[in-house]
Amino acid sequence: MGAMSARPNPEAAAQQAENTAPHRAGFACFVGRPNAGKSTLTNALVGQKVAITSNRPQTTRHTVRGIVHRPDAQLILVDTPGLHKPRTLLGERLNDVVRTTWAEVDVIGFCLPADQKLGPGDTYIIKELAGIRKTPKIAIITKSDLVESKQLAEQLLAVSRLGEDLGFEWAEIIPVSAVKDDQVGLLADLIAPLLPESPPLYPEGDLTDEPEMVMVAELIREAALEGVRDELPHSIAVVVEEMLPREDRPADKPLLDIHANVYIERPSQKGIIIGPKGKRLKDVGTKSRKHIEALLGTPVFLDLHVKVAKDWQRDPKQLRKLGF
Repeated sequence: MGAMSARPNPEAAAQQAENTAPHRAGFACFVGRPNAGKSTLTNALVGQKVAITSNRPQTTRHTVRGIVHRPDAQLILVDTPGLHKPRTLLGERLNDVVRTTWAEVDVIGFCLPADQKLGPGDTYIIKELAGIRKTPKIAIITKSDLVESKQLAEQLLAVSRLGEDLGFEWAEIIPVSAVKDDQVGLLADLIAPLLPESPPLYPEGDLTDEPEMVMVAELIREAALEGVRDELPHSIAVVVEEMLPREDRPADKPLLDIHANVYIERPSQKGIIIGPKGKRLKDVGTKSRKHIEALLGTPVFLDLHVKVAKDWQRDPKQLRKLGF
């Protein structure tokens, strides 16, 4: 009696292939001119606030990483400062950091807002990207919820053509809206296969590997930037001097003492940060304390002082002291 041939079950085969697919892990960074939506996208992918978002350009100073845990892959997002034409020593340092980061990551996502025309700033960045041959590059059209589909299609075409003109091909071109959570999951699906085969590089549950003190400093800096227009955005640096659990507290009622200095460049800026009768600084303290407590999961006593570090952006010694 002849043996019956087993009919292949396509679903079972796909399931089996998925189970044996190698786990991937690696680094990606989002680039784009200031305010292209890079930090917001990082937060949407990770699902928790990790990179600072501010409506002022040029506020992300540190390499804040967000970690996306998936069954098939682990994606570590490296947040580089915006690349721009440098005017100061700090600007040059930031650009060096950017190029070094680009050379070390596995995938680069170029972010372009859907509602803004491709400008010289974008072209400058894409030209720089074209020089980094090996790394796959994804063009991400952000803020897609702000435009009609015709305008979105034009933007997708424009970014595709610019790649061709500069002699490289985007690995993917995708529109997303981080605010509406539209296609954010699909973006992660597209990045995952571009990562190298590797076991997870970070334990499950880690959202960022930035030291807590740096993240706390960033939250204070974000609050200090709010509402301060003019020339202040680059003039603010925050250093957390110490974070210590308050002694003599019962175990169920801990309190963390945080002492931090807000540095500005000139004495004339002090009044702007402190505000009339100290009101502004108090608001900064209240607002950042809430975010810090949410981040650390513990009540916090925040002690803030404003100090002048004369022209710190141009002084290599001060830059080092302030962590750049």
